[in-house]
Amino acid sequence: MGDAFGGQTHDNPGRILPAHPKRPGADGKPECPVHPHPDPPVSLRRKDKLMASLVNDLIEAGIHFGQHRSNWNPKMGPYIYGVRNKIHIIDIRETIKGLLLAKRFIQKTVAEGQDVVFVGTKRQARSSIEKYAIECGMPYVTERWLGGTLTNFRTIRERLKRLEELEHLVESGEIETYSMKMTSQLLREKRKITRNLQGIRNMSKLPGAVIAIDVKREINSLLEARRLGIPTICLIDTDGNPDLVDIPIPGNDDSMRSIDVIVRELVEAVKTGKTGRTVTEKTDAPETDDAAPRRRSSRSQFRARDDVTSTPPVSPAPPVSPASPKTPPTSAPAPTVEVPGKSTGSAKSDTPEVVASPVSGSGESTS
Repeated sequence: MGDAFGGQTHDNPGRILPAHPKRPGADGKPECPVHPHPDPPVSLRRKDKLMASLVNDLIEAGIHFGQHRSNWNPKMGPYIYGVRNKIHIIDIRETIKGLLLAKRFIQKTVAEGQDVVFVGTKRQARSSIEKYAIECGMPYVTERWLGGTLTNFRTIRERLKRLEELEHLVESGEIETYSMKMTSQLLREKRKITRNLQGIRNMSKLPGAVIAIDVKREINSLLEARRLGIPTICLIDTDGNPDLVDIPIPGNDDSMRSIDVIVRELVEAVKTGKTGRTVTEKTDAPETDDAAPRRRSSRSQFRARDDVTSTPPVSPAPPVSPASPKTPPTSAPAPTVEVPGKSTGSAKSDTPEVVASPVSGSGESTS
């Protein structure tokens, strides 16, 4: 390990310190005279073994080898350990730190019910991305990144619907009714859509995070994710810009083995998040016939009170006398007018009118 990093020096912060001299204790076990301490618990020892195994896998995969020193980005200075044979050596501690942070974030994101999309269009990353993404059931892109895959997601969904229509034509045999030229055009369109959008076919909503390989190669996907506020995780070499990524994992992005190890660890975090994912299904309550009366809203009640207060007060009705048998109304008798020799031409009534005769004082009834 020391040869790979160009030797260790006293002023080098990454030097390997010598172990403390040990002597046998009272129970026969070696004991540190400077820092005596009991044996660590089993869980801690298991975690240390896993971490040591991960470090060995990363070093054997050559993840600490960067680009030529003349082809580097100065912003990657904090992640570079040193130079050997004019090649930058990446600090393995920064790689482990970024990988653990990315795994913790992915596990939390997936546990909340969101998906992550893997993006790796370079030849070294295609096989690993497709293999592990299908294994964990997450969307992926291994062909050309179509512009607007995230920012114009509605159009991408329409193209996927078009793919379903073309597949229905082929499965039902209806495509045989078309001419040879039209059949060739439809099949070519189907192959093109399948090649570009097969990985994100089941992605019905925007992802919760974007995992990319090589920040320079996947610059379009990272810019779209940043524009939409989607967190990004990227395996970045010494020639990349770490400012374009939210969680950078410094490492060799040209080695198939190093890419395989990184993607494998991230997929393990996805699986762990899926086990802790809680899916809440909303079920509609069954409707019953004896439903409770509809409650009026406070606004309608307020309006009803306003209508009541705005109407003018009505005077009370006069008291009603006790019920009595109804009698037909009778008109008042017409006034008697004394006209010599003639009866009056006033309104007729049911009662006979009595007219005084000028000759005799007795009255005669006239009909």
